Amino acid sequence: MTPHPAKTKRFTERICNGGKKEKEREICGERAVFISLTGAGRGRAMFLLEELHGSRVGPMPCYSPIGRITKLAKDWRLADLSWISKIQVNHPAVLRRAEQIQARRTVKKEWQAAWLLKAVTFIDLTTLSGDDTSSNIQRLCYKAKYPIRDDLLKALNMHDKGITTAAVCVYPSRVCDAIKALRAAGCNIPVASVATGFPAGQTHLKTRLEEIRLAVEDGATEIDVVINRSLVLTGQWEALYDEIRQFRKACGEAHLKTILATGELGSLTNVYKASMIAMMAGSDFIKTSTGKETVNATFPVAIVMLRAIRDFFWKTGNKIGFKPAGGIRSAKDSLAWLSLVKEELGDEWLKPELFRIGASTLLSDIERQIYHHVTGRYAAYHDLPMS
Repeated sequence: MTPHPAKTKRFTERICNGGKKEKEREICGERAVFISLTGAGRGRAMFLLEELHGSRVGPMPCYSPIGRITKLAKDWRLADLSWISKIQVNHPAVLRRAEQIQARRTVKKEWQAAWLLKAVTFIDLTTLSGDDTSSNIQRLCYKAKYPIRDDLLKALNMHDKGITTAAVCVYPSRVCDAIKALRAAGCNIPVASVATGFPAGQTHLKTRLEEIRLAVEDGATEIDVVINRSLVLTGQWEALYDEIRQFRKACGEAHLKTILATGELGSLTNVYKASMIAMMAGSDFIKTSTGKETVNATFPVAIVMLRAIRDFFWKTGNKIGFKPAGGIRSAKDSLAWLSLVKEELGDEWLKPELFRIGASTLLSDIERQIYHHVTGRYAAYHDLPMS
């Protein structure tokens, strides 16, 4: 049933551009509506968007240039990226959504234990320290295979479920050590390597590409590359796309995880733009941070990146993974991140092929919480020596 024209006009003015008279903006000749992420008017917003574009659309985020992404993603050729510069993110709406996540109470008791064990299977267990040695890597790989003490898993009847971390992540020079340690442990956990001048990404392009090739030759099956942030800050979207495409080619069959270093991109709008470029260029995952920035994984940034992934999936049918990293240290944090991904992208993203958590100390706190659930008391230092 068609709503009354006057009501539609009032509604349009209320949700678009903060109630200003300009209700539509031109993005490369195509209309885009910027709607709030929250509020009771989402159903009517769907009608408005369908009227504008002449076809049914799915639930819309607070920013989405309809149609343009579809055309670009079909042929993967980006001769013209001028439309990227005209995308805007509804910043207040993103912050409201982030507040909802942070204010929510977490699950308790056996449900908490179940979710924490699931969180373990998403962890890229990481060591990226200047004092890494072969013995450190061996210890890391052992912990990746046995992340929770066996007696605790038996108490939960989960000892035969093959619970391990999703991967181990090391510097390129330590890939061989990780491969050797995992083979000795008799497991096939993937080895991920950072590359491309991690964490700054400011080395020569040829050097960065060679670093990827060497890591792959040594046996890394996942490569975490870091982008050159200056290309984002100066709006050189074509150059950023071309650079990531070269990273993709150098990876070969290895999975490409593109680190956006969101704490250094300047704005949420830049985060969305960089996310979209990275996915169009062939990234298998987009990752928030290196863990070395002043500001790492935050909920507002995650919401923007998850909405970009959802937009990309709606327009292309391709599922891109998401990896928050940096500053995720507590079991409670991990539950909030799982909840956010579940709500934004659905259960199908809650598997290691599409969701990872980059962390070095998170596993220790998860094991302490599991210990508390089983024994009723918190572990002393000597109770969990491998943590």
